[in-house]
Amino acid sequence: MSSATTSCWTTSAAETARIAPRRTGAAWLLPFVFLLAACAPEPEVWRFEGATMGTTWHVTLVDPPAGLAREAAAAGVEGALERVNAQMSTYRADSEVSRFNRAAPGEWFAVSADTAAVVATALEVHQGSGGAFDITVGPLVDLWGFGAGSKATDRVPSDAEVAAAAARVGSDALRVRADPPALFKSADREIDLSAIAKGFGVDRAALWLEGNGVANYMVEVGGEVRTRGRNPQGEKWRIGIEAPELLQQGHAIAAVALSGESVATSGDYRNYFEAGGRHYSHTIDPATARPVEHALASVTVVAPDCKSADALATAIDVLGPDKGLAFAERENLAVYLLVRAGAGFESRHSPAFAPFLGTAAAKETP
Repeated sequence: MSSATTSCWTTSAAETARIAPRRTGAAWLLPFVFLLAACAPEPEVWRFEGATMGTTWHVTLVDPPAGLAREAAAAGVEGALERVNAQMSTYRADSEVSRFNRAAPGEWFAVSADTAAVVATALEVHQGSGGAFDITVGPLVDLWGFGAGSKATDRVPSDAEVAAAAARVGSDALRVRADPPALFKSADREIDLSAIAKGFGVDRAALWLEGNGVANYMVEVGGEVRTRGRNPQGEKWRIGIEAPELLQQGHAIAAVALSGESVATSGDYRNYFEAGGRHYSHTIDPATARPVEHALASVTVVAPDCKSADALATAIDVLGPDKGLAFAERENLAVYLLVRAGAGFESRHSPAFAPFLGTAAAKETP
């Protein structure tokens, strides 16, 4: 590991005298204290990036521990993300999730402790949100052209097709156990963890870093973020909340200041199609079996772990601005909403979000 660089200046005797001419005692300490502060070492910063889960990942480390090699840190993060992808991807035929989806109903199916934990959290959020978050919604996501098994593009399915797909949706048919870890389905169901697995991947990468002595980091996968400690400027990590109409410019309308928290955003401004003059979001409401039609453009959730933030953001995205904010306030969740209002947007946030909200700022550079 290379040593940290030092930004330092020196002062000649004559210059020191000009700072504190003919002074004695404590007054002489001023130039020397100033010199010590000016010689503070700049932090060592490592940055890594790659691809996973159909998106990209970025990691920033500040002042990594002496015993950790740069190559080992990059490999450790990549390995943690790859394990989650191998367990939960619906794009891999040999993943645990894909094999469970092919299994017949009525028997316990052995999985890793990680997959069991993610499904357990998904079922908790499902129940708490009144069914808005549902990991069995995959047949509908595919039908509307947004999933791994999609065959149609920019096409509105018939009512009969929607009804047939909806018959295969419902988390009430799922059960999970932790010891030994396994999943159970009482009916024909397939699970899709894409709305929670990226957040869990962020958590696993972050925990690998913590287990190897890293005290200051930002881990980001596909826009989901977990933080700890301080950024290269010695401050909390500032994560920008993008305004949909400014995405191409990379602008943000607000920023959250985080240290030890996670943040996830869900919205319909990146993945949608238009047909017959209507906007069809990739967010499917399990209650209607159709894309959501409310005015909520995006929701940002701050939580202690990224897995929960990821799932809760999707649940509130389904619920919409009014029900979603009521849910957040009832559960004391830190939530920020961007709601369409005429030609623009208006922001709303729960009381628990207020401590994190700062002024508009660009995202931290990974």
